[in-house]
Amino acid sequence: RSNEGCRDATESWKPEPTMNTTNTTRHAVLIAALAALTLGAAPLAAQAQALVVNQAITEAEVLSAQKAWCQALVDISTTHVRDGQPAAKALAEKVIDAAYGYQMGAVLFKPTLTVNPQTFRTTRAGALAYFVGGDTAFPKDTGFALKGWTRCEPVNAAVFIAGDSATTMGKVHITGKDGKVTTVDKTWKFVKDDAGRLRIVVHHSSLEYVAAN
Repeated sequence: RSNEGCRDATESWKPEPTMNTTNTTRHAVLIAALAALTLGAAPLAAQAQALVVNQAITEAEVLSAQKAWCQALVDISTTHVRDGQPAAKALAEKVIDAAYGYQMGAVLFKPTLTVNPQTFRTTRAGALAYFVGGDTAFPKDTGFALKGWTRCEPVNAAVFIAGDSATTMGKVHITGKDGKVTTVDKTWKFVKDDAGRLRIVVHHSSLEYVAAN
């Protein structure tokens, strides 16, 4: 009995968990939770740093490309008046290389004032001859961009954007040095190259149809 009393006394003496033990347990739980959050955040961090490639074309990019084409036409004309045909040709080469997609392949270019058998200018040489002339391989080209244009304004009837390509259809009003305005019906198709720059791959231009009175 005395042993039982001793045993009871010993059992009753077992200490309650101290504050230090409780804090240690809480710290362990907190550390485990933080570790779980860290591991869970790792894939999210990797995802946030993922490279995103977006080749979609915006309307603003299309309008900018059209305005740049018009300004280039005026610049070539101005250069021709000021510095002559060779300088205008050098500028036209830079414009074609920057605006058209000949380095990507054939461009479907039907200029305003071309005739059989050279109606379509699918090569860079054909486009350059149309704009500035001086190429014996294209004897009927006198240089559309050398006509003293002073202003060029595109007016779209519609713009169709589908991912990485955009097609426009509308009018382009071009003002000559005498103030006369020539209006052409124009269709452009743009795509983006590997550097993200818009390139003209389709260009169809024709004079407005005038019905007989």
